[in-house]
Amino acid sequence: MSTKEGKLFVGGLNVNTDKQVLEDHFSSFGPVSEVVIVKETQRSRGFGFITITNPDAMRAMNRESLDGHLIRVDHAAKAGGQDQPSAIIIRTAMS
Repeated sequence: MSTKEGKLFVGGLNVNTDKQVLEDHFSSFGPVSEVVIVKETQRSRGFGFITITNPDAMRAMNRESLDGHLIRVDHAAKAGGQDQPSAIIIRTAMS
């Protein structure tokens, strides 16, 4: 087990899954220091992030069932990284 914490992306969450359920699900792999469920207008967007010390949690929990949904667990990408656009431009046709 590594002592370095890692942030994991957790996708495919049931909209009713809360932070405590997510933490409980991952806590068998070691201490969980942070749990975030991304919401929009008080409703879960179906994904979140968890910070945990054990890197084995990602492989072990990927494609596991949680609240009736298969979750996807992967390394969290840094905001503004090369994988994500820095801006989204929407163009509309003018009459």
